[in-house]
Amino acid sequence: MESRINWGIIGCGEVAEVKSGPAFYKIERSSLITVMRRNEDKVIDFAKRHGVAHWTTSATKLIENELVNSVYIATPPSSHLEYALQAINAGKNVYVEKPMVLNSQEAQILLDAVNGSKVKATIAHYRRELPVFLKVKDLLDSNTIGKIISAEINIQQTSNTSLIAKTDENWRTNPEISGGGYFHDIAPHQIDLMCYYFGVVEHITKASRKEKGISNQDVSGELLFKNGVNFSGNWDFNALEDKDECKIQGERGSISFSFYGNTVILVKDGESESYHYENPEHVQQPMIEKTVGYFLGNNPNPCSVKEAVIVTHIMDVFCGKSYKYKNK
Repeated sequence: MESRINWGIIGCGEVAEVKSGPAFYKIERSSLITVMRRNEDKVIDFAKRHGVAHWTTSATKLIENELVNSVYIATPPSSHLEYALQAINAGKNVYVEKPMVLNSQEAQILLDAVNGSKVKATIAHYRRELPVFLKVKDLLDSNTIGKIISAEINIQQTSNTSLIAKTDENWRTNPEISGGGYFHDIAPHQIDLMCYYFGVVEHITKASRKEKGISNQDVSGELLFKNGVNFSGNWDFNALEDKDECKIQGERGSISFSFYGNTVILVKDGESESYHYENPEHVQQPMIEKTVGYFLGNNPNPCSVKEAVIVTHIMDVFCGKSYKYKNK
């Protein structure tokens, strides 16, 4: 069992700058040893500004670094599987950005590799550990609005959406790199939360995808959870106005929230109550804290590869890549 988690980051770009990177050296019993980026000037600059002692332009060299026992993979999705397998083969724990991989086939390969090894792996569905979404789970777990009947997600964004991180090269609109369009960038968080809240998926009842240019997908789908909850989701990235909401309906009321806001609205027996929260400076820090704890053997896995495999399958079906789904 490790006594300290010594990290190497593969892909120290925009996501690692504030959302995640600083957490690796701010968390107790966690250190950021080395970082990697193909652009030498940019990786040197990142290392200097974050006080990281070592840097490299080679992912292989980072993985082989004897000081590193855990690897954060923050590159575009097309290289997630390759780097994760390298790290697993080298006996290093992995924390992988979402979407975990490009498709269900890659997801199964990664799951098999983790199951066949002694390493630990966590997927960065970090909203699970943010205050807003923890409050929603607490309300659900405490049966505040009675038996849950349905959950609905409606994401509408104009072509100038602010939800998607901007990069010099917009790889998110290249399916060979991202797995799809903007849907693949943000939907993993939302679908994962539904599975986290409601458990086992019984089957997918409906799926539809319309292509409005590579980046402007219109994706919708419906799920039936084993506990009887009906879920419907719609993601439109060529809408006339911006909208971001989730509403969970129970027998005694409803819970509403935004995936990018800080408020939960509870309506119960005709009375309304709001809960407001602030996210931490580094939004992935709570998830990374739980990941460090898991790697150290102090708590359960906050988000397993097996759970992310289910999310990947659902996304594939919603996008028309497969119409057979079975939750194993």
